[in-house]
Amino acid sequence: MYKPRRIGILTGGGDCPGLNAVIRGVVESCLSAGVQVYGLYDGWRGALTGEGRTLSYADVEGIQTEGGTILGSSRTNILKVDDGPETVRMRMEQLGLEGLIAVGGDDTLGVANHLRKIGINVIGVPKTIDNDLSCTDYTFGFDTASNIAMECIDRLHTTAESHSRCIIVECMGRHTGHIALQAGVAANAHLILIPEYPKTFDEIMRLVKSRHIHGENYTIIVVAEGFELSKDESKELEVDQFGNKNLSEKGLAKELADMIEKEMRSDDTLPEECRTFECRYVVLGHIQRGGSPTAFDRVLGYRLGVKAGQMAVEKEYGKMVALSGIKIIAVELDQALERKDVDEDFYAAAELMFK
Repeated sequence: MYKPRRIGILTGGGDCPGLNAVIRGVVESCLSAGVQVYGLYDGWRGALTGEGRTLSYADVEGIQTEGGTILGSSRTNILKVDDGPETVRMRMEQLGLEGLIAVGGDDTLGVANHLRKIGINVIGVPKTIDNDLSCTDYTFGFDTASNIAMECIDRLHTTAESHSRCIIVECMGRHTGHIALQAGVAANAHLILIPEYPKTFDEIMRLVKSRHIHGENYTIIVVAEGFELSKDESKELEVDQFGNKNLSEKGLAKELADMIEKEMRSDDTLPEECRTFECRYVVLGHIQRGGSPTAFDRVLGYRLGVKAGQMAVEKEYGKMVALSGIKIIAVELDQALERKDVDEDFYAAAELMFK
């Protein structure tokens, strides 16, 4: 009896604008070639349980306009589960899946790469608002997150200036500062702090004090959540299944705001008005992940999905799709997992604005 070819797709890790566009691209390119697509629910958790559904054209019509993912997501790590990889292999055999398309960041794709090494057919699609995966010029979700952060910073300028305050704006960016830098430059931040280029508290204070001494009555500082001062707190933070620290417990923005306010008020060399200096903080958090994707992310996600579907049809497994210039290409999954830091020249250009 004839059985049509069938592949699976899952979306893992944090949700990201553009995920639904990828799903649509995969489904439409596969169905057009006679290959069925089975959507696994909640990332790698669905790969363990087999829960999901077969996706049709009707299921994906227009979903590229929506945020989130119609398949759901989780931070389940099958490598932390007893016989996790072999359970995935068994579920794939039960469901008749010849391969998996894994849409996710370095954690999700790291699991996919492990499965590749033990002989399971996988294709990776890079998903992270942090834009920190190598071998691709941009990851979908980054443009949306940067625009959301930019708009928030734009709005904070008016309230900071009205009340003569310093405001710390914390953006996502666990290991890299791509969002903070992109949004900060676009929104005219007076200082941008990112993990790749550390600054001491004294360096931060020199800028804040200089602005107030020279008549600038407010300061906007954008900081990536993974930034660390040279004198960092020693608090032990909880970690998820992939070993990532829960940075929300760290209170980076609050810590900086408290330190800056205390230093300004205690410096008797500053003008009298600094005795009542106020510093506030705003943590953008999951706001950056939410809502509809930008046009760029809708189109990029769809194109990546179409390419991933075509690779599945052609049985070109073991690779990741990527954006190179304006072309969608396939790259080795091993190489793609290397972290991409902020370009040194870009940060140097941004520093010209720090005044």
